[in-house]
Amino acid sequence: MKGFEYLQEELDQMKEQGTFRKLVPLESEQGSKVVIDGREVIQLSSNNYLGLTSHPRLRKAAIEATEKYGAGTGSVRTIAGTFSMHEELERNLAKFKHTEASLVFQSGFTTNQGVLSSILTSEDVVISDALNHASIIDGIRLTKAARKVYKHVDMEDLERALKECSDYRVRLIVTDGVFSMDGNIAPLPQIVELAEKYDALIMVDDAHASGVLGENGRGTVNHFGLDGRVHIQVGTLSKAIGVLGGYVASTQTLIDYLIHKGRPFLFSTSHPPAVTAACIEAINVLLEEPELIEKLWDNAKFFKDGLTKLGFDTGKSETPVTPVIVGDEKKCHQFSDKLLEYGVFAQGIAFPTVSKGQARVRTIVTAQHSKEELQEALNLFEKAAKELNIL
Repeated sequence: MKGFEYLQEELDQMKEQGTFRKLVPLESEQGSKVVIDGREVIQLSSNNYLGLTSHPRLRKAAIEATEKYGAGTGSVRTIAGTFSMHEELERNLAKFKHTEASLVFQSGFTTNQGVLSSILTSEDVVISDALNHASIIDGIRLTKAARKVYKHVDMEDLERALKECSDYRVRLIVTDGVFSMDGNIAPLPQIVELAEKYDALIMVDDAHASGVLGENGRGTVNHFGLDGRVHIQVGTLSKAIGVLGGYVASTQTLIDYLIHKGRPFLFSTSHPPAVTAACIEAINVLLEEPELIEKLWDNAKFFKDGLTKLGFDTGKSETPVTPVIVGDEKKCHQFSDKLLEYGVFAQGIAFPTVSKGQARVRTIVTAQHSKEELQEALNLFEKAAKELNIL
């Protein structure tokens, strides 16, 4: 069929540059090891921080909910798709996050889009960290608000932006809690101080902090002791929580407003019973099995220290997200391919996900990994890197 020749030309260019990538199907459940093309390899690319995707308690909850309530809900929440379990999940999330209320969306991506596009108008301004996630950027694009971008975690530049925006009705500062490509943590205490000084609102996306930072995995707000001082907390139910979806935790006023104005919420069918029940159980596991988070951080330190000793550049990572920065896009993907050949699944990340010249193999260690698996991965990282003259 004619019409897409211009797209094929761009794809051909990507192939010539070595940046074209095919999807990699897994043939097993998500775990410390996965099966790819019939071969078991060490998994270092999953967001399954705590191993909850296959936790026995979540499996059981999902199966029981499906047997009792069926495979789906059959409607959007505002018509006939709100089940009692949806409200139970939101009550539990709000209590967990120490907020008045919460609301669940279909994904973390649509949560950011729904919140930002709903609450900001041309009278307002949004002030965003330069390295915020794509879902925040796209959410901002959906608003008519003015926008300012401050240099990554640069508090002087943030204060400059706040001073320049004094005439707007609402000034909303938006930041990731943990930055997904670098693994560093936002300086939230300083952001809160500036927001309070200049009467601004704060929105934190804790996609990579939920289940990882804070007491029982409550996120960066709790990690820094800032409960009650951050206006909007956004997170995901599909990374450390292990299932699917996104949420916003805030005041009852904001939640009531989003129920009426949040387009992804208004026009998407509600979460299936299996997903909802598994998310409820995931929160229970976070509260009752804190040793999973302890194991996660112990493993992350072991692997990060090992990479550093070998001489790899891991940037400014402070979390289980640990990039191995290669720089060149083509060589980065060659490194990822060589690792897979040797038995480690660690995906290469290049432009436009990260800046040109900053290509990296992004690794995420989980609580499921054994020290033996991580040491084997370190050995194979060294072998592949020396073969490609990266080390």
